[in-house]
Amino acid sequence: QVQLVESGGGLVQPGGSLRLSCAASGFAFSSYLMGWFRQAPGKGLEWVSGISSGGVWTTYRDSVEGRFTISRDNAKNMLYLQMSSLEPEDTAVYTCAAVISPNPKVAALDYEYWGQGTQVTVSS
Repeated sequence: QVQLVESGGGLVQPGGSLRLSCAASGFAFSSYLMGWFRQAPGKGLEWVSGISSGGVWTTYRDSVEGRFTISRDNAKNMLYLQMSSLEPEDTAVYTCAAVISPNPKVAALDYEYWGQGTQVTVSS
């Protein structure tokens, strides 16, 4: 029973902060590269951030660089996305995903496991 369950989404004002969590179970979490994706209503899936299996390296799309921080706790099978200086353009359903890969450049279609997502709404 592989599961990725996101939490922490909600309504936040522009400039505010939010921390998303992703709880993993049913697979070898510490062997997987983890990523965060997002999708706004009526728009395509967009990669947000990634982190290596051991948490040594992290990557971000340009629009969130310096505002978002991805991290993981392999002992707890948890993935996090700390978001600050949030903008209305960040509004989307955020989803975590897992894949075995030594390379940070991984296409969305190559990710093996996906969560259901958590809604983040940035609005005043």
